[in-house]
Amino acid sequence: MSLQVPENGQQLPLMEEFYTIQGEGYHTGKAAYFIRLGGCDVGCHWCDVKESWDAELHPLTAADTIVEHANVHPSKTVVVTGGEPLIYNLDYLTSQLQNAGIQTFLETSGAYPLSGHWDWICLSPKKFKAPRPDVLANAGELKVIVFNKSDFQWAEEHARLVSDTCKLYLQPEWSKAAEMTPLIIDYVMANPKWEISLQTHKYLNIP
Repeated sequence: MSLQVPENGQQLPLMEEFYTIQGEGYHTGKAAYFIRLGGCDVGCHWCDVKESWDAELHPLTAADTIVEHANVHPSKTVVVTGGEPLIYNLDYLTSQLQNAGIQTFLETSGAYPLSGHWDWICLSPKKFKAPRPDVLANAGELKVIVFNKSDFQWAEEHARLVSDTCKLYLQPEWSKAAEMTPLIIDYVMANPKWEISLQTHKYLNIP
């Protein structure tokens, strides 16, 4: 990615922004404003937003403008996602959101240094690029995408790396849901420290 993003984070490559219902994880069912940043080199083959990978395709947008757009909605909760948002310095964006009375939630693979001021961090680690210790230590939830049977062991390996208070979720990869969901149900019943996360927004047919 050769896009020159200011190091102070006052401009960011904005792929899209939209108001919707959070569909996954701990905050499922809550209204939230999503800010999707462009740029990712983690490269999950099952990613459903591959158009986010190339940061150059997405215009640099003033963080102040993003905050203004978020602030017009009734829910004072923002989810910053990607792509991989921690590629960028998110200190300025999140401080301005919080100054406006907006809660800040992060969705990240954890592959880049933690920046920003967060009310909640959802860590969804990927096999292609390991999560960093600083993100593991601060995660409020660990959400592992289950694509095949080996992912259960991989999930347990990461559960040992997060804090004792971190919420643990197993989520079937959408294209493998019919095959993996029954296995996840059995696994959670046998290992109740885990909970099931579903992509409810896809069932609801919303963004």
